Amino acid sequence: MDTTAIQQAAITLASRRLAGQQGPQLAAAQAPATLQDALAIQQAVSALLGNSAGGWKCGMPSDERLVLAPIYASTISHGDTCHAWVRDGVVRVEPELAFVFAEGLPPRAGAYSRDEILAAVSSVHLALELIDSRFDAEPKPPFLQALADGLVNQGLHLGPAVPLAAALAASAMPLRVQQGECDELLDGAHPAGDPLAPLLWLAGYLQQQGQGILPGQAVITGSYAGVIHLQPDEPATLGFGELGQLVVRCLPR
Repeated sequence: MDTTAIQQAAITLASRRLAGQQGPQLAAAQAPATLQDALAIQQAVSALLGNSAGGWKCGMPSDERLVLAPIYASTISHGDTCHAWVRDGVVRVEPELAFVFAEGLPPRAGAYSRDEILAAVSSVHLALELIDSRFDAEPKPPFLQALADGLVNQGLHLGPAVPLAAALAASAMPLRVQQGECDELLDGAHPAGDPLAPLLWLAGYLQQQGQGILPGQAVITGSYAGVIHLQPDEPATLGFGELGQLVVRCLPR
């Protein structure tokens, strides 16, 4: 893609993100054809928004896919409330663990080891990724357009901190969702089987790009139960097995 097409695609997606609107897939002239195109559109959206990355979402890559997208600092919340777009009467969230880096991992010539990355993790939190697409639900956009759009991320809510050792051992755990009359127990499992593995990949990937994990950034590495629907403006309690509970009220944006 040339720079004009990348910019046009970014304007479309940034405008929808700011307005909370959804729309059709990108026109053929603006649609990414490669992973590099999609990531270039991601970066152009960030530049248009003028919103710094407060973190990253990531997953294990494959030959044809890279799973990474910035989480904008202005969309990261703490405490007992968060703000999210409401679609069809619900807020969509994904239960995750968030690794927070107080000092970051600055760019350097050599790769960071696993021990160095773990030493840089200042805390781990129960978390909810706030989910929303800038595309209409049907037809489902192709992966490259979803990647260009930030992989349906609209924010991140950080809950209580949990011990690092317990988080690293949490390949699977029961998840309990309680809200109003709803009381549902789910079999939670990390999609990579290891909540740390995608973080190790991300740290290496960013180093290869001459980037790093910045001080204060949070990294989420995969949902334990896919997408969960919560009612807006009503307290919800999500139990993460023996790790603890996250209590939150999702307020409409």
